[in-house]
Amino acid sequence: MRHTIGAEELRPGGTVSGPVMMAVVDVALYVAILGEIGLEALSVTTSLNLNFLRKPSATRDIIGVCKLLKLGKRLAVREVSIYSEGEPEPVAHAVGTYSIPPRKL
Repeated sequence: MRHTIGAEELRPGGTVSGPVMMAVVDVALYVAILGEIGLEALSVTTSLNLNFLRKPSATRDIIGVCKLLKLGKRLAVREVSIYSEGEPEPVAHAVGTYSIPPRKL
């Protein structure tokens, strides 16, 4: 997941706002989970934890890299590492759980 940072998304001091990074995480989780289970519109976030690790660049896109931790019948758990484009160290790390509705057979 890639997001280009706009001036309106910066906090004083030139850092990317937390809500912007949280949105990137949530969209990355949603897209990745639906990529695994198919279009289940009623899949919803049940838990989302975001740890800020270092200041992201205000002039580079942020990149969310998503990894599956667990995919069960009713819950999916993934993690997302967020990077400033071109930087090797993550600026944030998140773990999210989604509730999956019962599937019709």
